[in-house]
Amino acid sequence: MADAAPRLESLVEQLLGAPLPVRIRAWDGSEAGPPGAPVLVVRNRRALRRLLWKPGELGLTRAWVAGDLTIDGDLYTALGLMAGLVWERGDDSRTLVQAVRDPDVRAAVRGLARLAGPFLPPPPPREEVRRGRGHLHTRRSDKRAISHHYDVGNDFYEIVLGPSMVYSCAYWEAPGATLEDAQRDKLELVCRKLGLKPGQRLLDVGCGWGSMAIHAAREHGVSVVGVTLSQEQATYARKRVAEEGLADRVEIRVQDYRDVVDGPYDAISSIGMAEHVGADRYLEYARDLYGLLKPGGRLLNHQIGRRPQQDESAYSVDAFIDAYVFPGGELAPVGTTVTQLERAGFEVRDVESLREHYALTLRAWVGGLEAQWGRAQSLAGPGRARVWRLYMAASALAFERNRIGVNQVLAVRTPESGASGLPLRARTWHG
Repeated sequence: MADAAPRLESLVEQLLGAPLPVRIRAWDGSEAGPPGAPVLVVRNRRALRRLLWKPGELGLTRAWVAGDLTIDGDLYTALGLMAGLVWERGDDSRTLVQAVRDPDVRAAVRGLARLAGPFLPPPPPREEVRRGRGHLHTRRSDKRAISHHYDVGNDFYEIVLGPSMVYSCAYWEAPGATLEDAQRDKLELVCRKLGLKPGQRLLDVGCGWGSMAIHAAREHGVSVVGVTLSQEQATYARKRVAEEGLADRVEIRVQDYRDVVDGPYDAISSIGMAEHVGADRYLEYARDLYGLLKPGGRLLNHQIGRRPQQDESAYSVDAFIDAYVFPGGELAPVGTTVTQLERAGFEVRDVESLREHYALTLRAWVGGLEAQWGRAQSLAGPGRARVWRLYMAASALAFERNRIGVNQVLAVRTPESGASGLPLRARTWHG
C-alpha cells in the first residue's frame, strides 16, 4: 500500500509543530498535503536519512544536491513557503534538540527513523567542501576557496551571467532594462562614484572576468590593474582585454590583493570581493587598500551585508553557503564594514543600499540557468548545477525579504588638508 507521503507529512508536522505548507510526493508515488501547492518530491528514503543525520538546512541541501529531493512547481513559491520552517524559524521554534524532553518530538523522530530504513549516514555529495581547521583566510586557503567557486568553467558562467560576465549586483535604472543594460549601468555607477579621469590608475580587486577593468579603461580612459585568484577568470579576462584592443591599458594578474605593492593608485574598486576576506582579516584588508591609495584617492567597496545579530561576538555562517558555494565566506553588517574602513583611516562619504537590485539580478541569473538547464548540467555536472539553482533562488528571496542586503560604500583617503575632492552636492559623483 502506497502510504509513505501521508505518514511523512504527519511525522514532519508532529516534529515541527506546524502544518506543512507544501505538498509531498514520496518514492512510492503517494501524495499528501495542500492541493495546488508546490510539490516537494522525496525521491528515496535516503533523503530522510540525510535529514535525520543533519537536521535543518545542511541536511536539506545535501538531499537537494544529491538529487534525493526536488521541487515540482515554482521553485520561488516553494522556497518562500518553506522559509518559515527552515531559514526563518525563531529561537522559540521546536527543534530536534528538544527531543530529549518532548515525548511528541521523540516519537516523531522514531517514526521518521523507521520510515527512513537502515539508519546509516549517507556520504555527503561530492560537491561539498570538506572543511579543514576553521576559517583561517590564509593566501593558500583563500585561493582554494576562490578556485572552488569560480573555476567551475567559463562556459557555465556565460550561461548564468550572460554576455556581461559580471558576477555582482546589477543596477536597474529603468523598468524593462535587460540584464546587460543593468550591469553596464552598475559599472558606470561605480566609475562615476570613483570620479575616474583619463590617465588615472585604477586597481580592481577581485576583477573577475575583467568587465569592470574593460569598462573603466574604454569609457573613462584610465589604466587598470585587475587582480584575481582564479586562473580561469584571468585567462578569460585577458582574452577579452586583447579583443577590445586595451592591452596597453589593462593588466590582469593572478595575485592576492595582499601582494599588490605597486601603488599608489588614484582609485580602487572592490566589487563583490570583500565577502571572501573574513571577519578576522577585514581590518587588514581595509588597511592594505588604504595604503595603496594616493591621498585623495577613492575606494568603492561593493559588499553583501547581513542583519546584525544579538550576539555579534558569535561566529555565524550559513551552512549551505559554506559547504557548497563560498567556503569561508563571512557576511558582516554594513555598520561593521563602515567602522572597519574608518579604523583603517578612510573617511566614509556615502553608503547606498542596492538590496532590491540584487533580487532582480539573481532572478535574471536563475532564468538564464533554467533556460539552458540541460547544457548547464553537462558543463558543470548535475549536482553543481543544482547547487547554483538553489543558491541563487534562495538568495533572491533573502534579498527580497530583507534577510540580507548589499551596499556600495564610498570611502576616501582624505589628505591632511581635509580636501576630499568630492562634490558638495550629494550623489552627483562628478569632480
